Parts: sequence; structure tokens; C-alpha cells
Amino acid sequence: METFETLVRAEFAPKNTFLNTASSGLLPARTVAALHEAVAVRAEGRPLGPLWEDVEAARASFARLAGVPVARVAAGPSVAAQTGLVAASLPPGAEVLTAEDDFTSVVNPFHVRGDLKVRAVPLERLAESVRPGTALVAVSAAQSADGRIADLPALREAATAHGARTYVDFSQAAGWLPMEAEGFDFTVCTTYKWLLGPHGAAVLVVPEDHGDLTPILATWVSAEKPWDSCYGPVQELAHSARRFDGPPALFSYAGLRHSLALIEELGVAAVHAHDLALADRFRAGLATLGREALPAPGSAIVSVPGLGHRQPELGRAGIEVSNRAGNLRASFHLYNTTADVDRLLDVLSG
Repeated sequence: METFETLVRAEFAPKNTFLNTASSGLLPARTVAALHEAVAVRAEGRPLGPLWEDVEAARASFARLAGVPVARVAAGPSVAAQTGLVAASLPPGAEVLTAEDDFTSVVNPFHVRGDLKVRAVPLERLAESVRPGTALVAVSAAQSADGRIADLPALREAATAHGARTYVDFSQAAGWLPMEAEGFDFTVCTTYKWLLGPHGAAVLVVPEDHGDLTPILATWVSAEKPWDSCYGPVQELAHSARRFDGPPALFSYAGLRHSLALIEELGVAAVHAHDLALADRFRAGLATLGREALPAPGSAIVSVPGLGHRQPELGRAGIEVSNRAGNLRASFHLYNTTADVDRLLDVLSG
């Protein structure tokens, strides 16, 4: 009988101590095999039908993980592109509320509009800062820099009370933190981090009524009948969120389909418990070294002030972490073990 442990070990064999999923996740063996097959399809001149099927399979898998109907999921290339789509839908002068120092892809498209009122407040004050006239609140579910988790229930309540829409980026959360996209107007997620996919794929969840979005990037793949819409203006856009699709990077989705299947097989709840146990072990170990992580309770991302400068040394020792604004950032995912945590602590103690 397959267990969490045996399933993970069959998919991953890292050659180092990889604690950097917040930058990019490892590819499962099944995903690597799928990518090789996709390349062979192109190299041998075979029909591309199976690769297009992978896009739809990945869309459906993400919809299940997000808890929404598949008709609400659009496929695109990046969070920045999806944020740009949402930003373009707002009227001039609209107020967008954001968290201070949130990831650039979540906030910059609103700034470059030039005619929006973008207001940034500390993450902990986000919900209380929603006010009459706030058109949209945009925030990451988990902060990239330090792993802090947004109080999404409070945000949802405040936005509802003031008639504001919500845009939540799950890029640093989906895959280890349970995701309920149903409770928000728009959610976005790049898939090469905790969802273990290749680079080049990001998904956007939109409301059933499409939330006043204009499909400004629409092309033939956005049509209700794509293969009948290759020339001239699209006569009928897809009735589903597929109207917001961009031409998909087929190789990326060929791999992503299998990465998402693995997350579904393991179960987000099991991944969540595994990841947090390792993160908590690291936090406890830091205390024995006289160090304390930045506050981010319940997060699989741990950021330690003043240790970012040791990232090159750790890299030479075969331990992959990140340096973020002088802080050492370690992120723990399903392929990590207690031995990985203890090795990091051992090197830091030297």
C-alpha cells in the first residue's frame, strides 16, 4: 500500500538539501517523464492533440484543488499578466488597496496604470483598512519575503461589507495551504513553486459573471470554437473563463498536469501537516542557536533576520535557501525531511 512517504520518495531524489520551494519547486519524476514525451511529440512531428488535452486536464485539476467549477479557471503565462488583466478592468480613479512590500507581480500592474489610487498598508491592517470607495483589495495569501499568512476570512468580510472586490495571489500557498478560491472574486497562482510544475503556467479564477473583466489578450484560443477562429476577429468568445486564456506554453502544461495530479493524490491536508512540522522544527532549532525567525505562525516559509549573508556559504555546502533583503529564507515542502532541517541547523551553528 502506498503511503505519503513511499509516494514522495518514488517521485523525488534531490542531489542536495533543497529548501527553496518559495523560489521554485522540484519537478516530480512523472512530470519530467511527461516533459520528455512532449518534446518527443514535437521532435517527431506527431499531432499536438495530446498536448492540448494536457492543458484542459491541468485546468480541471487546479479547479478541484481550488474548490471551484472548471468553467471559472483561465490559463495564462504568469501572475503579472493575470494581474494586468484585472488592473485593466478598473475605471480611472479606482482605489486599490494592497499590502506593503507585497510581491511585485501582485501590485505593479496597478501602479503602471497611472490613473488608479493605489494604497499600501501593513499586512496586519489590510482588512481594517478597507473603506467605502475601495474598489479592489489585492494581496498574496502568503508573503513571499517572510511567509506571513494574510487573514483572508477577515479580508473577505471587510470587502463584502464595503462592496470591494478581492484579488488573492496563492502562488506561495497553493499546494501546502488549503485553498478556497470560491470566497474571493479573483484568485491567481503561478504553478512552478509549491504546485511543482514547470515555469510558464499561471491560472486565474474569475467569478461566474467574469467580474467585468475585458479579455484584452484574447486570441483564437479564447474563442468558443478555437479551431474555427484562427483568422480575423473572434466572432464568439468562450462562454467560460477560457475567454481569458492566452496561448498556452504546451510543454509547461504537459508537465503541470502530472504535478497537480501528484498534489491531489497526496492531499493538501497531508502536505500541509508535513510542511508545517518541518518549519516548526526549524523554528525550534533556531531558538537553541539564540536566533528567532520573523513572525509567521502556521507558515511553511521561515525567514531569519540577519542571516541572509550566509546563503552563499550554505550553497557551497549543498543547502539551497534564499537571501531576501538580508534575511535567510528557508521553505519546507513535501520532499523535505527532518534530516534536511537538522543539516541546515548544523551548518548555521558553525
